[in-house]
Amino acid sequence: MTRTTGTANTTMEKFGWPGSLVADYDHWVVLLRPEQVTLGALVLAAKSDVTAFSELPAEAFSELGTVTRHIEATLSRLWSYNKINYVMLMMVDPHVHFHVLPRYDTPRDFAGHSFVDRGWPKTPDLGAPNAVDAAGLDAITHALRDSWPVIS
Repeated sequence: MTRTTGTANTTMEKFGWPGSLVADYDHWVVLLRPEQVTLGALVLAAKSDVTAFSELPAEAFSELGTVTRHIEATLSRLWSYNKINYVMLMMVDPHVHFHVLPRYDTPRDFAGHSFVDRGWPKTPDLGAPNAVDAAGLDAITHALRDSWPVIS
């Protein structure tokens, strides 16, 4: 990571920014999702205060391609996901953000935890996260940060 976010919107803060920060871009941050529905679950949040996807600046849409390529390359390299879901709900947390859920057809083990994709092969089961302690979340965050492409 080469950037540091100066301020956050409330949605970013809800998902643990700055401690959960994996990668920081001009218009987006990638955060570790505190509830690991699947191993490597992330939140891709716009830094903007807008609450409608269509209100993001054109530059944010342009940068989104780079960010998603980095997300997919990193998650694939680390844990070989089978599919990936980008879910934009924005029902509780108002600012533009996606829940990024790598999907797995078999359990994955990491940092002393076993992760099961309870919704596979259908819709992710957001109500059934895997139990992960603080040390496990920290290990996932560090693995992602250490494997992330250099952001210029």
